[in-house]
Amino acid sequence: MTDSKTTKIGRDAKTGEFIPVKEAIRRPSTTTVERLPKPGYGDTKKS
Repeated sequence: MTDSKTTKIGRDAKTGEFIPVKEAIRRPSTTTVERLPKPGYGDTKKS
């Protein structure tokens, strides 16, 4: 299998702080699970 170019992170919806994904899954009403690109795979184009 190939490695994913993104990684999952949890974020608190009230404060915007990063939290562990397990905690975000446990509190779905106040958190969200997002995908962030790994270094080197993000939008690096400058126009």
